[in-house]
Amino acid sequence: MNDQSPHKRRVRYKGTHPRNYHEKYKELNPEKYQDTIEKVIQKGSTPAGMHIPICVKEILDFLQIQPGQTGLDATLGYGGHSQKMLECLQGTGHLYALDIDPIEITKTQKRLESLGYGERLLTVIPVNFANIDQVADKYGPFQFLLADLGVSSMQIDNPIRGFSYKNDGPLDLRLNPAAGIPASQRLKELTTQELEWMLKENSDEPYAKEIARSVTSALRKGRPVETTTQLANLVANALSFLSEKERNDVVKKSCARVFQALRIDVNNEFEALDSFLQKLPSAMASGGKIAILTFHSGEDRLVKKSFKECFRTGIYSEICRDVIRPAAEECARNSRAKSAKMRWAVKK
Repeated sequence: MNDQSPHKRRVRYKGTHPRNYHEKYKELNPEKYQDTIEKVIQKGSTPAGMHIPICVKEILDFLQIQPGQTGLDATLGYGGHSQKMLECLQGTGHLYALDIDPIEITKTQKRLESLGYGERLLTVIPVNFANIDQVADKYGPFQFLLADLGVSSMQIDNPIRGFSYKNDGPLDLRLNPAAGIPASQRLKELTTQELEWMLKENSDEPYAKEIARSVTSALRKGRPVETTTQLANLVANALSFLSEKERNDVVKKSCARVFQALRIDVNNEFEALDSFLQKLPSAMASGGKIAILTFHSGEDRLVKKSFKECFRTGIYSEICRDVIRPAAEECARNSRAKSAKMRWAVKK
């Protein structure tokens, strides 16, 4: 009797290169197809199914992690930053890591375990970093901490997650698909004025009024806004008054901002960040170092304001005076690094 599973043929695709996310079987298996992964990265792209950590050198240069220390990665994601921090620990000390994405957290934990970072060195906790006080009460205080506030490439590229206008899929945008409501449902709850305000507040969208009218008008007429493509088309329709020469580029940028604004709202990201920043000092040991990566102005304003206030009141002994950005070489290699800003602080 043959107990072997039947051979499963790989996904076939038209042309010489896969275009659909699910057709990119090599990119979705980075451990097996290293040559393909490197070629994609050399072109300045991020392979589907993985995430390239940003500002690694700048972060490690600041944190100066020493063997035996205890630290926290407040946003585990693909685990690229965690891996580098674990390497610095050289087999002693411990890293705790948080994430609320139930889909990616299991994959990342297995990936890091396969590299030798098991329970002795790494503890992965499925909790929002807004609850850092609960984590610190049990495992802290921490001597170093990193929070990368960007959405991971695996989430953006997977059409099932609905994070990008570039791929057709359900308009979801939840970091934890099992919690809260999807963006498609959230849109139905908003008035034109509320949606306009959200677009301005969460992403500085210059055409917030026109886009809000387009979306809410479609919903009132019973037209579905259930997929990423349907929402992107409404954004394009709202900007049809622009000249043909400028329209294509403006529509792409507005689509990116609209999806960003909705994602922030659906996941209560500003509220979670505000809670995290308030509780952060109490989670750190004296002399503990904090590094935070932001990717848009709203996040950066909150971090900058919190760091300045804690420095003024003597909670932090040092904070960065100027924002740190990725080097031009890194941005050329990874286009998603272009909007990154790093700020740091040291607990008194």
